[in-house]
Amino acid sequence: QPQLVESGGGLVQPGGSLRLSCAVSRFSLDYYTIGWFRQVPGKEREGISCISVKSGSTNYADSVKGRFTISSDNAKNTVNLQMNSLKPEDTGVYYCAAGSRTAVERCVSRDFGSWGQGTQVLVSS
Repeated sequence: QPQLVESGGGLVQPGGSLRLSCAVSRFSLDYYTIGWFRQVPGKEREGISCISVKSGSTNYADSVKGRFTISSDNAKNTVNLQMNSLKPEDTGVYYCAAGSRTAVERCVSRDFGSWGQGTQVLVSS
């Protein structure tokens, strides 16, 4: 199983930017879809963005289209999530996860089997 470690969370004002990184070890990114998910208390874990690294296919939640960009760095075996124009409703714990190559099509948590520990994002003035 791959190991995933998130970094880059923190406190940011509305309108600001953050860059989350997901470092994957033990396996090459080419084998997987890597997804970013957001968890807030009382709600289901929501798919934010997914990328099938080998094909380059991506998927974004409607709420983040045009503001967030997912990308892979194969040299570093890392997937990044660039988050711009952040809003208070973007607040939550962000997890990265690994799933099969086809998991990018739906980008839902039940299609992903290996998870990182999460990183907190707080958007507040």
